[in-house]
Amino acid sequence: MKTLLLAATLSLVSATALAAADSGKQLYSVYCTQCHGVAGNGKGINAAQMAVQPRDHTDTKEMSARTDEELFKVIQHGGKSINKSVLMPPWGGNLKDDEIHALVGYLRELCCQKD
Repeated sequence: MKTLLLAATLSLVSATALAAADSGKQLYSVYCTQCHGVAGNGKGINAAQMAVQPRDHTDTKEMSARTDEELFKVIQHGGKSINKSVLMPPWGGNLKDDEIHALVGYLRELCCQKD
């Protein structure tokens, strides 16, 4: 019985993690791709007109230098909150904390899980 309960719990945790990853990817496509690009490489449709180029989220070295807390803060409060570009808008009014955490998780996939 305990083994069955443990297996069910692990399955639920895995399903929750997959749902969060899917949610992060979907949120990224809605809120981030215009500037950061569909591939996350900083080459979104708006990038050509921007004085400061958007961050390349696929750059493992650069993104690894950022903590999850820092990424959360910049998404929630905008670039100015971490002394970066004011062109990065604050999304805290549009996104709930769990959605921002899902985005941070997806950013980690983009930068650090190379195929």
